[in-house]
Amino acid sequence: MKKINCLFILITIVLAFFKIFSELDQGIVIFLKNGSIVLTLFIPYILNKLFKLNINEGLIFLWIIFIFLAHYLGVICELYNKVEAFDKITHTFSGFLSSGVAILILDKIKSKKLLFNIIFILSFTSFCACLWEVFEFVCNEFVGGDAQRVALTGVSDTMWDMIVALLGSIIVIIVYYFKKYSVKEIQ
Repeated sequence: MKKINCLFILITIVLAFFKIFSELDQGIVIFLKNGSIVLTLFIPYILNKLFKLNINEGLIFLWIIFIFLAHYLGVICELYNKVEAFDKITHTFSGFLSSGVAILILDKIKSKKLLFNIIFILSFTSFCACLWEVFEFVCNEFVGGDAQRVALTGVSDTMWDMIVALLGSIIVIIVYYFKKYSVKEIQ
């Protein structure tokens, strides 16, 4: 899995650099927006090193796919503006990813209480979705733009982003339940 992750990181960086260098004349803001993908790809590795988290390669794989979808395809290739459902796809995937992080935390604290674990996963995903929407709002206020599409949708886009992240989380919870609990109950 580690080799696959390295391959996907390499592919993403090469694709991003082709796009970045083809748009050098667009200015420093576009360069920084597009170039920041390199840092975001390595966040799990940085967190592992700084905090000794031991994030597994499966979760890192989800992170790389998420960054490829959200940052490369969504931001750099501008699919958020070109494909209407793309935003909801990435927010659903963010629900998968944040649920995976929540499960990693639950495994770290060795929680075995099903109801607590389900509530924790849903709460953690809601918290992450909320933080992202706050981040988008603050960026809109300081930099301009309309990442939350308020002018077009009011609060509908923001609310649907949070709802589909929760739906992604519910899918992970169902898989988590059957993998962690129902197999033991059957035996």
